[in-house]
Amino acid sequence: MSVQQLLDQFLGGNQGGEPAAQQSPANGLAAKAGGMLQSIPGGLAGGVAAGSLLGLVAGNKKIRKTAGKLAGGAVGIGGAAALGALAFKAYQSWQGAGPASAGGSATAPVGETGLPIRALEPENFAPENQVAASGDLFPVALIKAMIAAANADGHIDGEEQAAIFAKVEEMQLDAQDKALVFDTLQNPPSVQEVASLAHGIEQACEIYLVSRMAIDPDHPREQVYLQELAGHLSLPDGLAVQLDRQLAQPAPLAA
Repeated sequence: MSVQQLLDQFLGGNQGGEPAAQQSPANGLAAKAGGMLQSIPGGLAGGVAAGSLLGLVAGNKKIRKTAGKLAGGAVGIGGAAALGALAFKAYQSWQGAGPASAGGSATAPVGETGLPIRALEPENFAPENQVAASGDLFPVALIKAMIAAANADGHIDGEEQAAIFAKVEEMQLDAQDKALVFDTLQNPPSVQEVASLAHGIEQACEIYLVSRMAIDPDHPREQVYLQELAGHLSLPDGLAVQLDRQLAQPAPLAA
C-alpha cells in the first residue's frame, strides 16, 4: 500500500479498492473532483465515516457529531482528490474577495516558507506526489496533521490507543505504514511542528482542512488548537474563514 492509499484510508475515500494512483493531477483535479463534489448533497456529509481511519483515530462519536456540519462527506467519498478540490475552491473564493485578484499577484508570505501568495491552478492542490517542507511526501504530513488534531483534546488515552493499534493491525498495511500511524499516535507532533510541514499556501490550506475535519469545533481546547494552527500556518486574513465555509457548504461547489 502506498502512502497515497494510506491517506485515502484515513479520509475514507477509495473504499472500493481502486488504486489511488488513478486519482492523479493528469486526470484534471478540477474536472474530476469538482464535478464529483457538485453531485454530493449536503445530507451526505457523513462520508468522513466511522469506518475510515480518521473516524477511528478521532473517535467515532466525534466524527458523527461533526460530519453532518461539514462537506467532509465529499472528501470521504473522493479522498485526496476531493480534499484538493475543496482547498482550491476556498483559495479561489478568498482571492476573489481579497485585494489580489486571481490574475494578479501578492507578496504576503505563508507560514514559515516565505513563499508569495499567488494565482494557483487546481493541480497545485493535488496532494499526491507533492513534497512537504520536511522532505517527506505530503500525504505523510496530512496524516500527521489529522492525528495531531484528533489528539488536541487529549482524548486518545492508553486504552483507546490499544484499540486503534488492534484495528490497524487488521488492515492490509505494510510495516512502514503501520509504523507511521503507531509512532504518530504515541508521539503526536505539536501544532508548531504540524504547521512547519507546509510548503506553500496550497499545502497550508490542506493541512488546515484535514485538521478541521478531525476536531470538534464546539470543544474549547480544540477551538484553540485550530486557531493556533491557522496562526502558525500564517493563513492570510479571511482564508481560514473561506476554508471553514467551504467545508460547511458541500453543495454549491461549481466553478
